[in-house]
Amino acid sequence: MSEVIRLTTPLTEEDVASLKAGDQVSLTGVLYTARDAAHKRLVALLDEGKELPFDAKGAVIYYVGPSPAKPGAVVGSAGPTTSYRMDAYSERMMEVGMKGMIGKGKRAGDVVDAMVKHKAVYFAAIGGAAALIARSIKKVDVIAYEDLGPEAVRRMEVEDFKVVVINDTNGADLYEQGQERYRKE
Repeated sequence: MSEVIRLTTPLTEEDVASLKAGDQVSLTGVLYTARDAAHKRLVALLDEGKELPFDAKGAVIYYVGPSPAKPGAVVGSAGPTTSYRMDAYSERMMEVGMKGMIGKGKRAGDVVDAMVKHKAVYFAAIGGAAALIARSIKKVDVIAYEDLGPEAVRRMEVEDFKVVVINDTNGADLYEQGQERYRKE
């Protein structure tokens, strides 16, 4: 098993350039949450020349709509959602400095190309492990689009949030590598 790489957000270009598809990463710091409805609004703000509700430089966006917190907890289950729904908005977010995305599932080829161009990475969080993932989340605040309920933009403070690099800044794809390895075996 490979060594876990520990990174603190916001991520730098050097941070993401050092990552390779398949690397296990532990993130500490701030993640922002946004799903497709929020991304549509965020990109509309950018297209109107307005500011985002958070600093996108070095940001990592987690594609999640957490369930309500139980008494005494900061968040409910917080598992990743399928990432392709954000593909139409991803390059625009990378253009303004986003360095990481967390979700599940494969990304479109043009999004992988944009990661190479803008030096960003795509991480996978483990689907089906939402309650375990929530343990890494220490604080959550809604910062925009409260009307979207679970899909509102949130600022999450995380500690030792485990992810795996799926797509790196060189265009490598862990899913494709895994399929290729399987074909050879």
